[in-house]
Amino acid sequence: MLSSTSRTRLAWTAVAATAALTLTACGSGSDAGSSSTAGEDDGPIRIGVVGASDDKWAVFTEQAEAEGLDVELVDLQDYTQANPAVSQGELDVNQFQHLQFLAGYNVDSGDDLQPIGATAVYPLALYSTKHDSLDAIPEGGQVAIPNDPTNLARSLLVLQEAGLVELKDGGSSLSTEADVLPSSKVTVTPVAAEQTPIQLQSVDASIINNDFVEDAGLTPEDALFEDDPDSDAAKPYINVWVTTAENADDEDLAKLVEISHSPEVVEAEEQASGGTAVIKDNSAEELQEILAGIEADLRGQS
Repeated sequence: MLSSTSRTRLAWTAVAATAALTLTACGSGSDAGSSSTAGEDDGPIRIGVVGASDDKWAVFTEQAEAEGLDVELVDLQDYTQANPAVSQGELDVNQFQHLQFLAGYNVDSGDDLQPIGATAVYPLALYSTKHDSLDAIPEGGQVAIPNDPTNLARSLLVLQEAGLVELKDGGSSLSTEADVLPSSKVTVTPVAAEQTPIQLQSVDASIINNDFVEDAGLTPEDALFEDDPDSDAAKPYINVWVTTAENADDEDLAKLVEISHSPEVVEAEEQASGGTAVIKDNSAEELQEILAGIEADLRGQS
């Protein structure tokens, strides 16, 4: 699941026989900087994931092995290196990001990584320790939102859907706080994502990523409002399996996507998310079309 946590240290932990493994060591027979078809060197399929110790990955790995696929999980602790690692052949595929994040990476880097399967949408929610309903939030109230561009825009769309803000031109996945119209009921204060729970002490409400809800002593049931994961506005936030354009049709990678939608893995995914994950099964073609639209919007903005 994509988080907006700011990371300053690169630390990759491979879930394999060794306790730690650097990305350059993941090459397993392929030259650094080169891209290779998954498994063509008879080594394991290297998958970059978040929370490799989650039960869902144990279930997934067991099912992959039953299908004759040797997989190696690499626990991602620095998102900035996760996509370059796929481009350079150090990972065969990753599964940690949504389409909006991937589009931003491709446009900024000139890369062409592609989604090959969907996983889930994780609703983004509004919490408050001062008010027990949306109606109780006063005119001129203050709401803290994550300040990274992807989650900032999504947070604004959530607040608009909740009737708390109005956005210029109806808003989009590229909106910023500058697009909040004066007619809005509340003001917004962008802060680091990990600070949004702390801000509950001083603001009327906060948009809090799933990653920080439990740490804040909250549960998803405490949310005053969350976005609709089945809406068109949620499509940029579908989390996806990602590989190179060259490997997008790889049969083994397609099997991994299929395994990730097995009832056992889906059940483990839902448990790992505290019941918040909304499983998606969009085709690779549909995901690539959504990605292309987001990338076009980003290029048009620059």
